[in-house]
Amino acid sequence: MFALPAVYFILFHFIPIFGNIIAFQNYNVFSGFIKSPWVGFKHFQVFLSDPYFWKLVRNTLMLNLYGLVFNFPAPIILALLLNELRLKFFKRFVQSVAYLPHFLSTVVISGMLVNFLAIDGVLNRLVEWFGGSQIQFLIEPSWFRTIFTASDIWQQVGWGTIIYLAALTGVDPQLYEAARMDGANRWKQMLHVTLPSIFPVITILFLLTIGNFLSVGYEKILLLYNGATYETADVIQTYVYRRGLLGSDLSFAAAVSVFQSVVAYVLVVGANRFTKWLGGTSLW
Repeated sequence: MFALPAVYFILFHFIPIFGNIIAFQNYNVFSGFIKSPWVGFKHFQVFLSDPYFWKLVRNTLMLNLYGLVFNFPAPIILALLLNELRLKFFKRFVQSVAYLPHFLSTVVISGMLVNFLAIDGVLNRLVEWFGGSQIQFLIEPSWFRTIFTASDIWQQVGWGTIIYLAALTGVDPQLYEAARMDGANRWKQMLHVTLPSIFPVITILFLLTIGNFLSVGYEKILLLYNGATYETADVIQTYVYRRGLLGSDLSFAAAVSVFQSVVAYVLVVGANRFTKWLGGTSLW
């Protein structure tokens, strides 16, 4: 059972690490790793000194902050609400409806968003019905982060609840009985029994989220953004896609990826020490 996952990680995660060597070269496909000239940290310096660098970092951090503030707690809240339901049929129905968007591809989700948010789309019709004027959601830079974050919640919140619901099944029922005997209502039971019991799971998932803090769902961004929304939509990964793949500057793209990995490592180590100091739970 372990063999296939091990082969997958070796082939697609560990062996490609050696490809990061091109970040320190002027890599040429025909010359290969050995004959391509070394340039040291040239590509890192070019990226860090680029006037566009801070806008990319700002957009990437803002999208991730939106995700951390709104996306991360959404599965926890939904799991707590589902845990309070007593009608099993209704609970399973809600779970199924919430899970469904996760199984739709990013292309399908993006296509649905384009249709919903078009000038003659459903959302603009609702705006007009309530007396408002049409909004060009996909062209207004100020709307991009809201659209991206809301669509991520809709697509991933149901799937994210699976882990938290599994954690909730491990809470000792005797704790709830003791809390009720002490006069705790449902709200206080959730605050003083449920949340502390699943706090280790929340901590682990929080650390994993921090590890991807400079990475966003750039596939959806590529499908939704345009020149008019670059101001808020263009992130590090989309810039690397244009510069590295479309512009065939593979060494520069590799340098940016290495930069992201180093920052992610620092963030994970720092967050791990903080959570260990805060509650004693950590990845290592």
